[in-house]
Amino acid sequence: MTSRSTTTRAVRAAASTLAAVLLLGGVPAAAVAGPGGDPPRETGSAPSGSGGGGPTAAGQVDAPVPEIPWGPCDGEGLEAFDCASVEVPTDYDRPDGRTTTIALTRLPATDPDARVGSLFTNFGGPGGPGVANLHLLGGSIVAPEVHAEYDLVGFDPRAVGTSDPATCFRDAERENAFFADVPAFPATGRDEVRFLGQMAVLGASCSVFSADRISSSSTANVARDMDLLRQAVGDEKLTYLGYSYGTVLGATYAALFPDRVGSMVLDGTMDVDAWSGVGSDELLGARIGQAAGSTETFGEFVRLCQEAGPSTCALASLGDPAEVVEATYAALREEPVEAPMPDGSTAEIGYPDTVGLVFQYLYEPVAWGDLDLTLAQLAVLSGAVEAPPAARQPRALGAAPSLGELLRRAGYAEDYPSIGGSLASLCVDTTTPGRPWQYPAKVDALDAQYPHFGRLRGWVGAPCEFIAAHDEDAFTGPWDQTTEAPVLVIGTRYDPATPYGFTQPYADRWPDARVLTVEGWGHTILGKSACAEEAVARYLVDGEATDGATCAQDVVPFESPTVPLGETLTTPMM
Repeated sequence: MTSRSTTTRAVRAAASTLAAVLLLGGVPAAAVAGPGGDPPRETGSAPSGSGGGGPTAAGQVDAPVPEIPWGPCDGEGLEAFDCASVEVPTDYDRPDGRTTTIALTRLPATDPDARVGSLFTNFGGPGGPGVANLHLLGGSIVAPEVHAEYDLVGFDPRAVGTSDPATCFRDAERENAFFADVPAFPATGRDEVRFLGQMAVLGASCSVFSADRISSSSTANVARDMDLLRQAVGDEKLTYLGYSYGTVLGATYAALFPDRVGSMVLDGTMDVDAWSGVGSDELLGARIGQAAGSTETFGEFVRLCQEAGPSTCALASLGDPAEVVEATYAALREEPVEAPMPDGSTAEIGYPDTVGLVFQYLYEPVAWGDLDLTLAQLAVLSGAVEAPPAARQPRALGAAPSLGELLRRAGYAEDYPSIGGSLASLCVDTTTPGRPWQYPAKVDALDAQYPHFGRLRGWVGAPCEFIAAHDEDAFTGPWDQTTEAPVLVIGTRYDPATPYGFTQPYADRWPDARVLTVEGWGHTILGKSACAEEAVARYLVDGEATDGATCAQDVVPFESPTVPLGETLTTPMM
């Protein structure tokens, strides 16, 4: 039997990589966005042309419930899992028309006699593959008593992973080659012009290969898919665990199917009005608060580093940590450095790369020791500071087929895990200003308010300004919930991606929400707090949750061993 401490270490190691890609975190900042043009239509009444089935005024659907052909999963170490794929309506207005493939996996309950149902999961994104990430984390995402009673179910949302992925290039090799030349964000006026051109190319390419898949991939349709899957596994009501963007999916599901909510754990919440952005002229990257959240969390990083002192935090041996990082940024603006890599090669690291790297590391406090060593190494390499005499050794760093479908049938294009999966829901869920030429000035203003992180996060809406896709069935509100089921809402005090300030306003939209505050750092509770894990178990197993409860984290930065970011996850997700 695996010990609790071993399991906790395993999930922390996996979560240290997973967290860095939750909610717009682990892909080029340019490639996470919301759409331009007209805002998505509210699903407050039956869509036009519903054709006898499809969504009703309350968002319910009348579509065939698939049978799930569970079987063994392909891949080493997956013997405990079952895998399958099912077909769901591409357009719920036409439930008997074209279909979309949804891939899913389950880890059966450990006590079949005590089994009460399935626990559906979403690890964030949008664009996060539910199958691969459940395979990565397994039963360690919940306490043993939860897994005893629930099958754990993960699915790739439509357009993501292996669920008819929305691809933006002919193949993965071409996509990787394109992004190799795209910075995390443009640092100069000349860079901005070139960057917008690159986003136009990306948007046009996504439109050519996957406009049809993107146009049906709103979060509302993902919620409708999840409701069919709920029925397919035989559950009367949905039991759900959603992280980060998964809280948007949870809120969307509850708004569409209020009488079908059983239990929901919603960890790392969004401002759902800001997500939709109906009527807003503000940049998506400003609305979702990540510039503010990452600035506040980075302030904690340098504070704790300073308090730990030179013996524990390498930056503190070079001077005031905040001043050292600012000097490093300034030096890297002038000239990138060639950083040594483990295989003996070097990689060019510039200012945008470094800010993006810092943002990712902030997701997982157990890796802050490595962030410290990375920044200290870059400070010395860039010439921002001189190495101290006894410096620590730094570590290494239904209609006619679409054009895209015809290209796939002809063998010209292939399916692969693409950035398109991240863009799909974003581009049809959220509004962007629709005026790409205004981005530089608006990003400048955001950067003035939140230095470095404002520039990093301000550009997240750019690609969708150029994607020709629109989902008439997208849901953009109203977001006030009517479900009678109690939900558990969790927020971490210093969260760079979903700021803690969103937690209570999100909870206030539910008739019965119990708020749990984790007094700590990073994004979501995955692998960070045994106390929070136990609170989730009490809620899911016994139906008990105390509003206003608090939990500490198990790991305090600079007081525990580090887990290198990227050590365990080989396929990046959103």
